[in-house]
Amino acid sequence: MQRNTYYMDEVIANEKVDVKYFKRLLSRIVPYKKLFLLAFLLLACSSLVALLPPFLIRSIVNEVIPAGEEAKGRLILYIAALGVLGVMTSVLPYFHQRIMGTLGHKIIADVRREIFLKLQELPFEYYDNRPAGKISIRVTDYINELADFFTDYLLNLIVNILKIVAATVFMLCISPVLTAVIYAAAVPLTVCVYFIKRAVRRLFRKHRAKNSNRNAFIVESIMGEKVIKSNNRSAYNRTIYKDLQEDSAATWMQIVRRNELNAPVSELFWNMGILAIYAVTLALISGGATAMAGTVIAFTLYTSICAEPLLQFTAILQQLSQVSANLERIYETVDTPVTIRDSADAVTLTGVVGKVDFNDVTFGYEAGITVLEHFDLHVSPGEKIALVGPTGAGKTTVISLLTRFYDVNEGSVMVDGHDVRSVTLHSLRKEIGVLMQEPFIFKGSILENIRYGTPEATDEECIAAAKAIYCDRVAARFPDGYNAVLGERGEGLSAGEKQLISFARIVLKNPRIVILDEATSAIDSETELLIQAALDRILAGKTSFIVAHRLSTIRKADRILFIADKGIAEQGSHEELMAKKGRYYALNQRN
Repeated sequence: MQRNTYYMDEVIANEKVDVKYFKRLLSRIVPYKKLFLLAFLLLACSSLVALLPPFLIRSIVNEVIPAGEEAKGRLILYIAALGVLGVMTSVLPYFHQRIMGTLGHKIIADVRREIFLKLQELPFEYYDNRPAGKISIRVTDYINELADFFTDYLLNLIVNILKIVAATVFMLCISPVLTAVIYAAAVPLTVCVYFIKRAVRRLFRKHRAKNSNRNAFIVESIMGEKVIKSNNRSAYNRTIYKDLQEDSAATWMQIVRRNELNAPVSELFWNMGILAIYAVTLALISGGATAMAGTVIAFTLYTSICAEPLLQFTAILQQLSQVSANLERIYETVDTPVTIRDSADAVTLTGVVGKVDFNDVTFGYEAGITVLEHFDLHVSPGEKIALVGPTGAGKTTVISLLTRFYDVNEGSVMVDGHDVRSVTLHSLRKEIGVLMQEPFIFKGSILENIRYGTPEATDEECIAAAKAIYCDRVAARFPDGYNAVLGERGEGLSAGEKQLISFARIVLKNPRIVILDEATSAIDSETELLIQAALDRILAGKTSFIVAHRLSTIRKADRILFIADKGIAEQGSHEELMAKKGRYYALNQRN
C-alpha cells in the first residue's frame, strides 16, 4: 500500500454526491424521530405562515380598500391577522432552530463516538499508512461540518422544497399567467446556479485535500518540535508550510471567485422576472383585467419568498457536495476492515505458562514484500530470548506478531498451544507486557500513568511496583510525589524517567510473557545496571523477548537469535555464538 503523506492529496473516488452515505447518516435520525418530527412541524408551520401575508395583502388591496366603510371590520381583522402572522414568523424559527441544534448535537455525538471507537479497533496498518493529522481532521473538522449540516441545512432542504411547492399553489390560485412568468425567470436561474455550484463542488473537494495536507504537516511539526529545532529545520519548515498554505488559499480563492457569480446572476434573473410581471400586468390591464394592483403586490412578495428558498436550495446543494466529500472520508474510516479482532469462537487465554511457538511463519507489511519467510521458533516457558540483527531485519516484527499487532500471512503463532488468532485479544494482551523503545506518557499523575494497564490496582500496589524498578526516583523529585501531574507526552521528564514509568506499568501488570523492545536504550548506564538487577528478579520464571542494540543487556539471555535474511541466521548462547565467529561475533566486534 502506498503511504499517504502531508504532501499527497487524498484521492476522492467519487466526484458526485453519494446518496448511500447520506442514507447512512440520515438513518441516525431514527432514534430521535420524535424530536425530528417536532422540529419539522414547527418549521413547516413557520414556512406556511410566511406565505399567508401576501395573500391577505392582495385581498386588502383588491377587495377591502375599494369597498370603503362597508369593509372596515374586515380591514381591522386582516390587519390583526397580519400582526399575529408577523409575531409567529419571529417566534417559530427560534423554537425549531433550538430543537434542530439539540438534534444535531445528539446525532453528531453518535458519529464522533462511532469513529473514535473504530479508531481504537483499527489495526496498526491503518495508522502506518496515514499521517496523524489526516486522521485527526476526520474526527474534528469533517464532523464539525456535519453538525452544521444537521443544524442549518437538513430541515431547510425539505422545508424549502415545501415552501416552493406551496408558494406555487398560492400563485396559481391567484394568476396562472403571472405564475408562468415567475417560472420563466426561475428555471434559467436554477440552471445557471447549478453549473456554478457544480464547479464549486469540485473545487471544494480539492480544497479538502489541501487542508488535510496542511493539517497533517502541522500535527507532524507539533509532535516533532524538538527534533525540528535541534536540526535547525524551522526556516525550511516555514517554507513547506508556506507552500501548503498557498495551495490551500489558491484553491479557496477559486471557490470565492466562482461563488461571487451567484449574486449578480440571481439579481439579474429576478429583476428580469419583476419587470416581466409588470409588463404582463400592463398587458392584462390593457386587455380589460381589473383589480390588478393587489395581485402585482402579492406576486412581487411571492417572488421574494421563492427567491430565498431557491437560492438556499443551491447553497444547500453546495453544502451537500461538501458534506458528501466529508462523509466519504469519515465512512472510509468507519468501513475500514478490522482485520485484528476476536474470532466468533475465540476463547479466553487462562493459566498461561509462557510456551511460545512460531510455526512456518511468513509475513510482510506490504503485498509482495516479505519480512519473514518460513520462520520457526520454539520457546520454552521461562526462557529468555534475545533478538539481534540489522535494522529492518524483522526483530520488532517477531514481537508484533506475538502480540497480534499484525497477523501472519502464513503459518501460525502459538501461546501455550493456542493460536493467538483463536484467543481473545484482551486475554492475550493481558498476559503479554510490552515495553517499547519510545515510551508514551499520558497527561495525568505518575500514579495514573503507572496504573494505566491495570486500572483496578491500588495506590499501594502502584507504589510497590515503582519501587521495584527504581521508579520511585522519579516521584521523589516532585513536591506532590506520585500525585504529581505530568504534562502531555511526559513533558518535563527525561527519556529515562519516562521509560522507568513504563517499566513500572509492566511490573504492576505482572504478565507471564514480557517483551522489551530497545527498552533500555534511553536509560543511562548507571540506571540500566539497577534496572538489570531488578529485571533479573522480575523476569524470573517469565518468558521474555529482548530486542536490544546494547549487547551488554542480552549476554545473560538463554538464547540469542540473530535475525537476518528473513529468518534466524544464527542462534545460541552468547558464548556459543562468539565461538562460531559468525555474524553475532562480527556485531560484537563492531560494538
